[in-house]
This record gives sequence, C-alpha cells and structure tokens, in this order.
Amino acid sequence: MEEKDEPSQKIDQEEEKRREIDLNTLFPPKGYDLNRLFPDEGTKKLLYELRRNKRDIERFIKSLHVEEE
Repeated sequence: MEEKDEPSQKIDQEEEKRREIDLNTLFPPKGYDLNRLFPDEGTKKLLYELRRNKRDIERFIKSLHVEEE
C-alpha cells in the first residue's frame, strides 16, 4: 500500500510545480528576479490575477472602440 501512495505524491508534486506561477515569465524582464522579490504564493497569485484582469479590461475597451466606429 505504501508503494501506491508514493506515485500519487509524486504526481501531486508535479502538478504543484506546474501550477507554480513564474513572475519572470509573466512580466517582461526588468533586470531583477521577481520571484525572489515576491516569494509568497498568495502574492504571486494576486499579481497573476492582476495581469489577467488587465488583459481582460484592455480587450473590453478595445471592443468598445470597434463598436463606436
């Protein structure tokens, strides 16, 4: 039974790594390591959501300009 638990733990760890947010790829390089500046996962998720919301707002505004023309 212990052997079955080990593969599931490895899968969970791999999924966790995939879900990890890399701020350096999310925001263009600025000459410093954003992941070291913001090591907290909660902050990383907040910045990721901020970036996503900004993109959604920009798309919405762009669609408004298309309708005006």
